[in-house]
Amino acid sequence: MIDSVRTKLTLWYIGVLAVALVVFSLGVYALLSKALNLRLDAALRTTIAAAAASLTHEIDEGETIAQAAHSMVQDLFIPQQALAVFDTEGRLLAERHAHDQSQARLPKLSLIPGDHPLLYTMRNVKSANGIPLRFAVQRIQIAPHGPTYLVAICQSFETVNEQLVALRQVFYVTVPLALLLAGMGGWLLAHKSLAPVVTMSDTASRISAENLDHRLPVANPRDELGRLAITFNDLLARLNAAFAQQRQFMADASHEMRTPLHVVRTAAVVTLEQTHREEEEYRDALVMINEQATRLTQMVEEMFTLARADAGRRPIDQRDFYLDELVAQTARAAAILAASKGITVQLAQTRETLYRGDENLMRQLLLNLLDNAIKYTPDGGRINLKLDRKDNTHIITVDDTGTGIPEEAQAHIFERFYRGDKARKRAAFNGHGSGAGLGLSIARWVAQAHGGNINLERSASSGSTFVVRLPSN
Repeated sequence: MIDSVRTKLTLWYIGVLAVALVVFSLGVYALLSKALNLRLDAALRTTIAAAAASLTHEIDEGETIAQAAHSMVQDLFIPQQALAVFDTEGRLLAERHAHDQSQARLPKLSLIPGDHPLLYTMRNVKSANGIPLRFAVQRIQIAPHGPTYLVAICQSFETVNEQLVALRQVFYVTVPLALLLAGMGGWLLAHKSLAPVVTMSDTASRISAENLDHRLPVANPRDELGRLAITFNDLLARLNAAFAQQRQFMADASHEMRTPLHVVRTAAVVTLEQTHREEEEYRDALVMINEQATRLTQMVEEMFTLARADAGRRPIDQRDFYLDELVAQTARAAAILAASKGITVQLAQTRETLYRGDENLMRQLLLNLLDNAIKYTPDGGRINLKLDRKDNTHIITVDDTGTGIPEEAQAHIFERFYRGDKARKRAAFNGHGSGAGLGLSIARWVAQAHGGNINLERSASSGSTFVVRLPSN
């Protein structure tokens, strides 16, 4: 329970709110305590000022100091305050106790200033109910050159304490109640906020390789959870595409391998049906079996190359070599293959071109393009090969006078095992390319592995043009 995100969010919410409420409560308590103490001091100052004015008035009316003092302490009747009048020697002239029987006292006479009240607290002097007292004392001179008297007042902190106790009781009730309500609200909010996560988790748990087309629900595509669901759905889409491509790859590979295996098995069965055959018949059967085995070997090697490329395990052996020499070598090899069909392979004049890359892979790219051109170029046709450089890009162009590629197939020719014209008879196997529709896929991967690309620039009834662009390095 404690490990759930909902519980953790609720606890964090309650904890942060508790800290905020405690800090707020302490601040309010401190401010109110200070305000109440200041108000108590102000009340004491007001009473001293009133006592001084009353004492001066009584003396001006002709009363003696003793009579004036008694009249003043009786007139200024404030139940919470004790009032006393002393002479300069500290002798008591008149006093009145507070309702809690507290008495006004004097500090050391040397501590009393001459022009303003002195306020002080004696923590060891308490009222009858054990509450500390606040004192105020001031010197009062009746006339400019007349005698000086001391007026002392005290009042307990009872009112201050009562209000602070009431405030604490309010906090003791409201803070836990606020935390309880906040916890319940936080739990409900966390439950509501995390409900899409629970739904996504339940949906994701039901997704497997068999139903990768399912998607997570997106409640709000603009919030974080919505964006997470969209990102996860994009991942599922990529996985679904990868699985579909893998399944299609396996199905196509099985289909392509079935034909040569069937030919091998048929040739062996037909040859073995009779106990004795001529040597020439055995040779023909072995030649057919060898051709199909060679075709299967080439197909498996191409499939292995693509599988390693997909897994990122086909290293690129970067070396310096002359690209123009490689183009010339592949052109000569293609010319030998094309001679049996009367096809001419022409190489345009090229300049010396130093390049850094995987020479074997680049040779395979060029042979695959030329082999593809030879297959679908009629007898007596022509293939043009050219190497140019424009800005910082090497451009290799393979142009043929073949039958062209149907428009609806042009977008798929680089897909594995794809052949645009299913009815077209496959050209005779010539040792380069399996005839399984993997040549152009490998060529595209090689170009991309070198930071370039390969495109079908033109395809019509008069022929096709493939262009390879490689960044200069």
